[in-house]
Amino acid sequence: MTAPLRVLLVDDEAPARLRLRGLVEALTVPRAVVLGEAGDTVTAAAFLEHTAVDVVLLDIHLPGRSGLQLAAVLQRLPRPPAVVFVTAHAEHALAAFEIAATDYLTKPVRRERLQAALQRVAVRARAPAPAAEEAPVLVVSDRGRVLRLPLAEVLYLKAELKYVTLRTAARHYVLDDALADLEARLGDGFLRVHRNALVARHAVRALERRAPSVAEDSASAEGWAVQMAHTGEWLAVSRRQLGAVREALLAAGAGPIA
Repeated sequence: MTAPLRVLLVDDEAPARLRLRGLVEALTVPRAVVLGEAGDTVTAAAFLEHTAVDVVLLDIHLPGRSGLQLAAVLQRLPRPPAVVFVTAHAEHALAAFEIAATDYLTKPVRRERLQAALQRVAVRARAPAPAAEEAPVLVVSDRGRVLRLPLAEVLYLKAELKYVTLRTAARHYVLDDALADLEARLGDGFLRVHRNALVARHAVRALERRAPSVAEDSASAEGWAVQMAHTGEWLAVSRRQLGAVREALLAAGAGPIA
C-alpha cells in the first residue's frame, strides 16, 4: 500500500487550519496525514528543519515573511516539498507559479480542488527524478490564463497598445504583463531592439537596413530592422538600440549585418 502524503499546514488563522485538516484527513485518494501546523513562516521553517514532508499547504498573507517568500526558500532545498498555496487572494497566482508551485487554491477550498492538487503531488512524488535540470520557462498571464512557456520557444515580445504580444514559431499569445516586467524576468538571452520590442538572441537571423516602411516611428534607426527566424518577420530597431544590437549580434554570430 502506498504511504500517505505527509502534509504541513501553514495558516495564521486556527479555524482555517482546522477546516483544512478535516478536508485533508477525510480524503481516501490520495491518502494524506497532517504531520504539523504553523501560524507563521518562522515556525514553519523551524518545523521543516527536523521533519520531512511531501507537501506544504501554504497561505500567502502571514505574519513576518509571506508565504511566497517561504516557498522561494524551500525551492532552494536539495529535496524541496511540493507547495500548494491556499489563500483568499487570487491575484498572486502568477507569482506563485513563478516559484514552481504545484497548485493554487482559493478559499473557501473545495474538496474536489484539494483532492486534485494532492493527486498531482502524489503523481510527482512517484515519478523518477529527472536526468537533467528542467528547461527554463517564462510564466505569463495570457488573458487570464497562467501559462508556462519554455524560453527556447520564445522568438520575440512586442508591446502593442495595452497588451504585449509574445510570438513563438507556432502561435502568438496576448499577455497581461508589462514589457518592462517581462524584460526583468527574461535574463540575458533576450535583447531590447526598440522601446516596444524584445527579441530572443537565438532567434535573430539578420540585421539589415530596410525600406522606411519597416520603421514604426521617428525613433527607428533609418529603417534598420532585425529579421526573426521561423516567421521571417522584421522588427524595427531604434536609433538608441542600434549600436547595442549590432554589437550583440556580431558577438553571437547571429547572422548577416547589411
